[in-house]
This record gives sequence, C-alpha cells and structure tokens, in this order.
Amino acid sequence: MRVPESLIDAVTGLSGSGPAYLFLVAEALMEAGRAVGLSDRISRDLTVQTLLGAARLLSETGQDPEELRAMVTSPNGTTAAGVAVLEAHRLRQAFVEAVAAAAERSRQLG
Repeated sequence: MRVPESLIDAVTGLSGSGPAYLFLVAEALMEAGRAVGLSDRISRDLTVQTLLGAARLLSETGQDPEELRAMVTSPNGTTAAGVAVLEAHRLRQAFVEAVAAAAERSRQLG
C-alpha cells in the first residue's frame, strides 16, 4: 500500500505495531479461556481460530467491522454482554491511544 510519506508514522502506529496489539488480544483471550475452565490447548486453538475467522470475514465480505459485529451480536445475548464490558472498560479508546502513542514514538525516532 502506498501512502504519502507524511503518514508513515501513522502507518507505523497502526500497522507496524498492530500485530503486537493483536497478539496481546490473543494472550488475553487465552487467559480468559483458562479462567473459565478451558485447557491451555483448547484456549489457544479456539483463540487462533476465532482470530482467523474474524479476519477472513473482514477481508472476504468487504463489510465494515461495525456491520460484522452487529451480525454476530444478538440483543441481550452472550456476545452483547461481553461487548458491553469491553466498551465499559474503554477498549476502543485504549486502541486509539495505543496507535497514537506508537505514531508519536515513531515521529520521535524519525
């Protein structure tokens, strides 16, 4: 992907650092799986397949993430309960701030 050079720090903050953010999400999901009684192996396998499946849906359907999230979230269902906790903990804002911090650090290292 080509972007103007003026955006390289932003690209670094999002895409350059992005795999680490997703690995952190994977670590958290695996830890959560273990916390509710799943074995290490089952937690890992389910986490990997969940991330792969979500990435494929996002890549192959062309739909926005908001649409896909809505499709897999039944009102008052289990997913809605989990998403409500993540939103209450400002997960979205944490990602925004993480990308901004990485982009700023990239500018500083420039």
